[in-house]
Amino acid sequence: MKHVLLAPLAAIALAAPAFADDHTGSAPSIDEVLASEVRADDAARDQYRNPKETLAFFGVEPTMTVAEYGPGGGWYTRVLAPYVMPEGKYIAFNGDSDARTYRDRAQEARAKGWTERFKSDVAEAMGVEADEVTAFETDEMPEDLAGTVDRVVIFRSMHGLNIGNSADSVLKAARMMLKDDGMVGVVQHRAPEGASYDDYGARQRGYMRKQDVVAIFEANGFELAAESEINANPNDTADYEGGVWTLPPSLGFGRQSEEEMARHRAIGESDRMTLLFRKAD
Repeated sequence: MKHVLLAPLAAIALAAPAFADDHTGSAPSIDEVLASEVRADDAARDQYRNPKETLAFFGVEPTMTVAEYGPGGGWYTRVLAPYVMPEGKYIAFNGDSDARTYRDRAQEARAKGWTERFKSDVAEAMGVEADEVTAFETDEMPEDLAGTVDRVVIFRSMHGLNIGNSADSVLKAARMMLKDDGMVGVVQHRAPEGASYDDYGARQRGYMRKQDVVAIFEANGFELAAESEINANPNDTADYEGGVWTLPPSLGFGRQSEEEMARHRAIGESDRMTLLFRKAD
């Protein structure tokens, strides 16, 4: 693979894994994590998300402190938590729920209950106490966390941060928690080469232009350190009326015909840029 040097607030659904029964303090290998029965429903996406190669490119090691932004449904959490928690530390963080607007009180209650719910679910899955799991919103970051994190990872969330005008607060929190040599790994749906900002920045398609992602990071004190084609998909034209949600796993949220779904399954998941940022001086 080519390397060039240079989160909705859904409840995480973690089934009790084999790791919880044998929580000995020694970290499983990444291959053992990926082969775990916990990931039986997740493994089909490995061909598109390439977790082993992606985490290796980001330099994630099992002894590190790793913070994941916006865990959402928990696909990467089911990789990261068992990989780093035995010898390192896994952290989850989300944006400030008080800064959002909600369609109803039920949605607001779910969003504002995320921290406690996430801690409980991860604790049960890992066979630990809830107070051993670190999860918080950006406005509630523990003071003693500053300067302690080796890697922050942001998976397929930059478009939401951009359209919601919340990238600055999240990246400010990321910079504060990172060590001086800490880095931020990003995987993001990629707009076509030469795409206009009007179509792929101001308009919510789920895809972003690389230069816009880089500009957001530069405005928040980071610089691009490396990039990779690990998660590229040349079959993705990225020009669908329904945006990236046309493709798997969303497949138009049930609004597609069988023929359309078959065609989009054949394309696979989206074309994605994989970027690594470090703190700028």
